[in-house]
Amino acid sequence: MEKPVVDLTDAIWRRSARSTGEGVEVAVNIPGVIAVRDSRRPDGPALIFTPREWEAFVGGAQDGEFDF
Repeated sequence: MEKPVVDLTDAIWRRSARSTGEGVEVAVNIPGVIAVRDSRRPDGPALIFTPREWEAFVGGAQDGEFDF
């Protein structure tokens, strides 16, 4: 199932205070979605998550489920 296209024109992108310059940016001000993009390619594509998907990802990262 394809996700609908999300307008990110008004997205406010934020980078973690722990980021060392390059990495990912997250926008949480778009209703119903969390958007993630590569800070080195701000005009490139963004990954779109539902709040539930984002919570599962963050929870997994906090629990050490991923090998970073």
